[in-house]
Amino acid sequence: EAQLVESGGGSVQAGGSLRLSCEASGFTFDDYAIAWWRQAPGKEREGVSCIHPGDGSALYRESVKGRFTISSDTAKNTVYLQMSNLKPEDTADYFCAAAPYQCSESPPAFRFWGQGIRVAVSS
Repeated sequence: EAQLVESGGGSVQAGGSLRLSCEASGFTFDDYAIAWWRQAPGKEREGVSCIHPGDGSALYRESVKGRFTISSDTAKNTVYLQMSNLKPEDTADYFCAAAPYQCSESPPAFRFWGQGIRVAVSS
């Protein structure tokens, strides 16, 4: 059974840092792009970052460029999201998701989803 498990969320003050982890199991990790999505209360789910399998190329939404870094450890089947200089507007539930072979801006393209983890940034 495919599974994605997030960890590393929590509460921080603005300007602080957190590292989220997404551990994958039950599917061939190298065949999937892994993305981080987030959803703030009352808002639509939005893509934050995505990393392609193989070459490890990454995509970021504009508002997190220069502050967030996505990386993967294929030996551990884990994708990380290092978040620095956090802002109150980064407050949301963060989800990791897996899509076959390539990143997408469309949530239905992602076959597997984690349960989500909360990040709260106070001003």
